[in-house]
Amino acid sequence: MPVLNYEPLVLSPRREAPKLTPIQEEILALKRERNAVILAHNYQIEAIQQVADYVGDSLGLSYQAQAAQADAILFCGVHFMAETAKIVNPGRTVLLPDLEAGCSLSDSCPAERLAAYKAANPDVYVVAYINCSAGVKALSDVICTSGNAVKIVNQIPADRDILFVPDQNLGQWVSQKTGRKMRLWPGSCYAHVMFTVQAIEKIRSQFPDAPVVAHPECVQAVRDIADEVCSTELMVKFAKETPAERIIVVTESGMLHRLRREVPHKTFIAGPTDTCACNDCRFMKMNTIEKVRDALKTMSPVIDVPEPVRSAALIPIQRMLDWSKR
Repeated sequence: MPVLNYEPLVLSPRREAPKLTPIQEEILALKRERNAVILAHNYQIEAIQQVADYVGDSLGLSYQAQAAQADAILFCGVHFMAETAKIVNPGRTVLLPDLEAGCSLSDSCPAERLAAYKAANPDVYVVAYINCSAGVKALSDVICTSGNAVKIVNQIPADRDILFVPDQNLGQWVSQKTGRKMRLWPGSCYAHVMFTVQAIEKIRSQFPDAPVVAHPECVQAVRDIADEVCSTELMVKFAKETPAERIIVVTESGMLHRLRREVPHKTFIAGPTDTCACNDCRFMKMNTIEKVRDALKTMSPVIDVPEPVRSAALIPIQRMLDWSKR
C-alpha cells in the first residue's frame, strides 16, 4: 500500500492578480500583430490561462472556436481540441503549441477500430465524447462533453441502441444519470483514473469542512464518495454557490487556477493521488508559455483536417451544439 506522505496542494484566496511577465506581454503583442485569438483549456498552466482570450471546457471552447473571427486560432490544449476548432471553423488557421500534445483517452479508440465495430453492428447509435480524434467524430452520430452528456443522451430516441465512446467512466456515469443502457467503449483518461478512494478519504480527513467535487471521468468508487460530480465548467458554478470556504477539487490541477481566478475569496485543495499531492496531465502540460510565444512567432505548428473527414465530423459536432441550446 502506498504511503501518502506529501503535503497537500492548497491554493489560498487570491489577494490580487499577478502581473504579466515579459514573455506574456510579448505574446499579447504577437497576438495583436497576427490577429489571433487564444483559446485555453481549463487544464493549461496558469501562465497560459492568463494570456488567453477565453478559458473553458470543451463545450465552451467549441462555441468560441466556431464564432472566432480572427485570422488565426491558437488553441492551448491537446490535439483533438485543436482538430475540433478546425472542423467548426475551417477558414481560420489553427495552431497548437505542441503537436505531440495528445490524449490517452483519444488514443484508446482508433477510428479504424470504431469503423470495424460499426460494420459489425450497423444499427448502433454512436455517442462520442469530444475527447476523440476527428476520424472518430466523423464516424459518430452525435458528440458530447462531460458538461452536456446527460442532456445529449436524453434526446436520443429511446429505441436506439447506444454505443458510448471512448470513456467508459463518463459513459457509466451518464448511464446512471439518464437510466439509459449503453454499450461502453473500454477507454479511460489515465490521469483521472489515478484518483483513489484512499487518497481522497485522506485529504478529506485533513479538511473535513471541505466538500469534494469530482469529474465524471473518475472511477465510480471515487465518484460515489464525492459530494458533487460534474464537469469542469459546473465546478465553477458549484464553487460559487456552495457555502463552504474550502473545496477539494478532484480533477486535473490546472482547474484550480481557473477556480481561484473566478472565485478568489475561497480556498481550493487539489485532489491527490496515492503518490502525488495533485494530478497533472502530461499531455496538457506539454504546452508551455515559450511554445505559445513561438507558435505565434512562426505561425506553426498548423492543424489540418482532410476535408472529407472534416465535413463528416462537423455533422455530429453541430448536432451537439444545436442540442445543447435546447
